[in-house]
Amino acid sequence: MNRQSTEPGSLNHSQTALTSFETALTLPNARRGKVRDIYTLPEHMMHRQADGLGGAGALVMVASDRISAFDVVLPTPIPGKGRLLTSIATFWLNWIEQEGICKTHLISTDHSMIPDEVLTETTGRGHLEGRTTIGRLCKVIPVECVVRGYLEGSGLKDYKETGSVCGVKLPEGLKQCDKLPEPIFTPATKAEEGHDENIAFEDAGEHVKDMGGMELMNKLRDLSIEIYTRASAYALERGIILADTKFEFGLPIDGDGNIIDHEPILIDEALTPDSSRFWPADEYQPGRAQASFDKQFVREYLQSLVDSGKWDKTDPGPVLPDEVVQGTLARYEQARSMLAD
Repeated sequence: MNRQSTEPGSLNHSQTALTSFETALTLPNARRGKVRDIYTLPEHMMHRQADGLGGAGALVMVASDRISAFDVVLPTPIPGKGRLLTSIATFWLNWIEQEGICKTHLISTDHSMIPDEVLTETTGRGHLEGRTTIGRLCKVIPVECVVRGYLEGSGLKDYKETGSVCGVKLPEGLKQCDKLPEPIFTPATKAEEGHDENIAFEDAGEHVKDMGGMELMNKLRDLSIEIYTRASAYALERGIILADTKFEFGLPIDGDGNIIDHEPILIDEALTPDSSRFWPADEYQPGRAQASFDKQFVREYLQSLVDSGKWDKTDPGPVLPDEVVQGTLARYEQARSMLAD
């Protein structure tokens, strides 16, 4: 496959780069996630063919500058965020393959593979530059593969109530943000709307019983923990604690939608500030919330509005002040810069 590697630090984020809140390409199967706009690119429309697609074409993901929190897409974009996320995710996807851990869906980040005829008045070539990921089409495995190395978020809430996280028993007396004795795999169901729901490992097997059941879940657990363990060691050497993260996997399909390989591959994004908790290692102190390089900065601002009765965590979300926008962007940029060193 013809790849374009985009490592953290390699993109030039000029102040004049186009901000993109949403795109409107005339490609089939268009759908919009919280952050990414997703399309199918038929194989015959590719400007440059990629090997091994089996006539299935490819998935096009365009990372917008939207940001979501508390499952609400906010009206204020974070200019350049989509390029930063694409840069970080592409680095990790390439790193995971180079380390020999598993295959990924990544074909290219070269937007020139997308033909001019699908561009529109509102979505030109400049809206795709630096934000586009072209990936292998797969049947998505409907389980979020969450790995936790530290006790925070919904895991902390679960632990306080039950002494366990998703059925995984943990030692007594752990504090907020404590490092766990070893990383734990805590799957969740993928929700179309609202929060994903943490589930027990055995229940995850039931969710994928038509795709391999517990045998598949054992494989996903081992892969997820290996990726997390090795990536967190890499990040820690560069001053970042990777507290937890989530992965998605899929099974490659052919042009008729049939599964052609039952070996799962990593899809979507990987190890970005949108799918992980990134903490500065030099400020880490268990027993309290941590400073972060992820969108926790936005969540804390929004929570202050909730606490003061100015917002109730429902649509429409509040407009973000400029200092929150710039502070969020600076944190994403710092994470990328540290990973590149």
